[in-house]
Amino acid sequence: MLEAFALSDVGRVRTNNEDCALIVPEIGLYLLADGMGGARAGEMASRMAVDTVAEVVRQAWQRDPQVLLSAVEEANRRVLEASNSDPQLEGMGTTLVAVLETGDDLAIASVGDSRAYLLDDAGFRAITEDQTWVHEVGRPLGLDEESLRNHPMRHVLTMAIGVGGALAVHYYMIKLRPSALLLLCSDGLHGVIEPPAIENILRDNSAGHDQLDYKCRSLIEAAKEAGGPDNVTCVLLRGTPAWPSSSDHNYQPTP
Repeated sequence: MLEAFALSDVGRVRTNNEDCALIVPEIGLYLLADGMGGARAGEMASRMAVDTVAEVVRQAWQRDPQVLLSAVEEANRRVLEASNSDPQLEGMGTTLVAVLETGDDLAIASVGDSRAYLLDDAGFRAITEDQTWVHEVGRPLGLDEESLRNHPMRHVLTMAIGVGGALAVHYYMIKLRPSALLLLCSDGLHGVIEPPAIENILRDNSAGHDQLDYKCRSLIEAAKEAGGPDNVTCVLLRGTPAWPSSSDHNYQPTP
């Protein structure tokens, strides 16, 4: 059983919120999507994606990692179908990061650049790997981090839900130890706040600051104080004492 909290904010620049978070603790499902598209198409894409994943997982006779992957693929099919059937929705899509409790493990599926970070006794690190031009092209070319931060292609995704029939889903399995934190966030947070600042907020367990709602609000306020150029959304999970303890972690850290 996990403790969970989700919070989303429009930020200081955008007029509408294309992010969408959903927590469904009764089926052990936690979702975050960051939509894109003209008018309100991005909002529709992110909401459709999380609702579809929740529907498929809820209806599954067995909740295992394959069900999560199938649910993400179904979300891609539905968003793409909606985009192709309505000219006003053409080009819409969304990132997605999804977590499903599967026995003693957490299955994580990601598409795009919304991220999952883990904070436990082993430290703080990114679990997911961005599907972006920066990560898949820029870094392999040897461009330094300063150049990548200012590159005209820095916001370009190489994969997203609803933009094509062929979908590459990144997939991870972890164990969440008691008191460990798993953070899901849109690039409105990780694209604005450096990882050490995120870690400092998550590590702050002074009086009242150990609550998940406080930590989520603090993360969002930090992003807004840094300019809040995008919608910013956090889903924060914490392992409870009843969660089985293990020193084994199977993850692929972001360089």
